[in-house]
Amino acid sequence: MVDARVSLTKHTNRVLTFVKAKYDLKDKSQALNKFVEMYGDNELEPEVKESYVKKLLEIEEDHFKRYGHRHTSVKDLRRKIEGG
Repeated sequence: MVDARVSLTKHTNRVLTFVKAKYDLKDKSQALNKFVEMYGDNELEPEVKESYVKKLLEIEEDHFKRYGHRHTSVKDLRRKIEGG
């Protein structure tokens, strides 16, 4: 747990007060944590699975073996990635 002292705008304070009441939380710290829990993932970059990166590298390697540095169409690339 990290302690932080923050300055809130009136609007932010009202939102946190609402979240606190809506979810029956003890304090605004819990309200802020709840709010970030609900909406924080929208702001973060999704983590890429290692298996997906391996698959992309295999597709790239296969392409270079077959075609060298020639380009492939987006349609063909999408078909390879999606396994179609």
